[in-house]
Order: sequence, then C-alpha cells, then structure tokens
Amino acid sequence: MKYNAGRRGFTLVELLVVIAIIGVLVGLLLPAVQAAREAARRMSCSNNFKQIGLGIQNYHSAYKQLPTHGTGTNPGIGRRAPGPWFTWSRQGNRIRLSSLVPILPFIEQQALWEEISNPNASRTDGNPNGPVGTPTNPWPAMGPTPDRIQYIPWVTEVPTYRCPSDPGTGLPALGRTNYAACLGDSQWMLHFGTMNNNRTRVTTGRSRQSRAAHRGFYKPLQVSRFRDILDGLSNTIAMGEIVTDLGDFDIRTQTTEFGGNKNPPGVNFGSIRQNPSICRPFIDPDNPRRWHPDYHRVTRAIFARGFRWADQGAFFSGCTTILPPNREICGTYNTLGTTLVATMSSQHQGGAHVLMGDGAVVFITDSIEAGDSTAGMVWLNGTGPQAPGSPSPYGLWGALGTRAGKEPIEEQLNQ
Repeated sequence: MKYNAGRRGFTLVELLVVIAIIGVLVGLLLPAVQAAREAARRMSCSNNFKQIGLGIQNYHSAYKQLPTHGTGTNPGIGRRAPGPWFTWSRQGNRIRLSSLVPILPFIEQQALWEEISNPNASRTDGNPNGPVGTPTNPWPAMGPTPDRIQYIPWVTEVPTYRCPSDPGTGLPALGRTNYAACLGDSQWMLHFGTMNNNRTRVTTGRSRQSRAAHRGFYKPLQVSRFRDILDGLSNTIAMGEIVTDLGDFDIRTQTTEFGGNKNPPGVNFGSIRQNPSICRPFIDPDNPRRWHPDYHRVTRAIFARGFRWADQGAFFSGCTTILPPNREICGTYNTLGTTLVATMSSQHQGGAHVLMGDGAVVFITDSIEAGDSTAGMVWLNGTGPQAPGSPSPYGLWGALGTRAGKEPIEEQLNQ
C-alpha cells in the first residue's frame, strides 16, 4: 500500500479552537432556548387562567352567582355547638373552602368534585383503622377542614391550578395553587367576613365592616354576582397569580417573625391597616427578595403562600391590590396568618398575570401605577381618604381591584 505522506490528523490547537467555537455557540444559544421555554411556560400559565375564567363564567351561568370564597359545611350544627372557625375538624370544613373548590366540575375535574361532594372512605395513608376516612366512618360530604393531610382531595395537585414556571412541590404544603381570588384593596377583617367566630350567624358589626372594606370581585364568605361588579367585568380583577413558598424566606411567600413567634416591632393588625408598607424595613438590604435573618424564623412552616388550594384564607388562596405585584406580604402572627397584605406575584420576569372579570388574562407589570403604598386603607371608621366609599388610595392598581369604585380606567391593559 502506498503511504501518502501529505495526509495528517487534526492538531491539538485545531481541536481546541473547534471546542471553543462550539462552547461559544452553546453559550449564545442557551439563553435563547431558556427564554423560549419560559415563554412556553408563561403561555401555559395564561391558558390555565383562561380555563379558570371560563369555569367561573359557566358557574355563574349555572347558579346565577359567583363561586363563594368561603363556603362549605359547619360541624356540630344540630348536635353540638361548633368550635371557632380557625380550629381543625374532621366532621366539617368550618366554611373555610375557597372559590377554587366549587368550580372543579367546570374545569374538567368532575371526578375530584365527586370525591369531595360525597362521603369519602379513603385516606392518604391507606389506614383502614383510622379515626375517620374508613368504610365504617367515612369523611363527611364536602370534607374536613382544608388542613387535614389524610383527606386525599385536599392534597391532590390540580394541574389547572398550577403555573408551570413555579417549581414548588411536596410537603409541607398540601395541594398548591398559583391562582388566588382577588379580595380588593383592603385587608381589614378579611378573615372574618360577616360572620361570628363560630360562623353560625351573621353579625351586624362585621356586616358593616365588610360593606365598607371588602370591595373586591370576591367578598369573603358572601354571595356575589356579576351584577355587583358596577365598574364592569373588563375593568375589575377577578383573580391574580401568586408564587408558592419554596422554604427560602422569600418576602412574597412568608411573613416576618421576630423572637420565634412574635410580630416585628410596630407590626400589628391596626398598623398594617394604616401603612401597608410597614414590613418593608425588615427586608434584607443585601438580598431584597429575602427577609432579614433577624426576622425570618418560621415556626409555622405549614402556613405559607399557595400551600392549600382548598383553603379560603388570604394567605393560601387570596390576593389584594394594595401593594404592586411582587412586593412583600405583610402580616401578623396569628392562628392562620390571615391578617395580611397579600399581593400578586409570579416566577415570570417583570410582573404577574391577572384574570379579569370578563375572562381576559392580562400581564400586569411590577411598575403599574399603584398610588401611595404607605397610605391607609379604606375601612368603616376611616376618615378623609380612608372613609367608606373613597377612591382607592392605590392608584390604577387599587382601582382595578375594586368592583364598584366608579373610578375611570383610562389606560389600555395589554393582554
């Protein structure tokens, strides 16, 4: 065989040049691929919201009202006095179910709805001898309180209620949600609604408080209809996107704690009402997405944003239009962490999705005009700008969250 002295292989330098070129190309293409994937996830997130919006519209067509945010059964009626609404129960849900529960049949979750609406003889641990959830002693129709981990429906992840961009999964959460009911531009007494602590009757005082402060698309524990949305369905936010807690002390998913289980200095129910930004000084200046190490002791790991899709507590499935999207949540330490300012948030860049009352999905940026974030909220005993019926102190953002403020919306929202 004749040897061709002119042929040779690649030199080491040539191989290194080729590898370097490939590395550069990968470096250039990877951000574009990641951006394309996020765009697909964001579109999927928007489509989930549209499906929820369609479910709300169909529910209203069927029952002539919105799905109530704060509904269900109360244990003990007719047999013994029920306990306070915030205590757990295996015999009923203490009227603590979110608006996401009744729309299940309208978002193609009929099988899950059947499990909830009928007595259920299954447990997550499969224990046939458990105290409840067995053939001889099934769970009641509409289930126990939404914190019972042994009740299978409450720990079920509903795909339509999850945004693909949110990586949260698993315990200590039960079934998570990335979509929350809009409760307006005031957090005052959201956890009480119009009822007494045992939720056995409506109280006059709380009814007056509710009429003054609960100005959102959803009114906690009360029936609401499209006809109540006097500002127009296309001008009123029905629901907002939220991130779920990842255990990283994110200011959007956990409240502050000081001394183990106490509120930071000056933070209480009344001070939050007067200044929704009162928790801002407790953010870590070196890491603006986290609470300062002195204020992030979490003794209630099961109480976090988006942790229970079936629970109507503002912490879990509610949101307000007080602080702009992706701002901190600010609350007090109490039984369910429900007395808090809880805005919309997302894992998308620059803002979060909202669902309008007419079913349109809009992406709201973090820079939306939101008035004075230190201004006091409207409530029954408020004076001046806080008096009942006053325009929202929180600008365009607050106006979008109120159902009957008669505030003109002059900007075109991008869909």
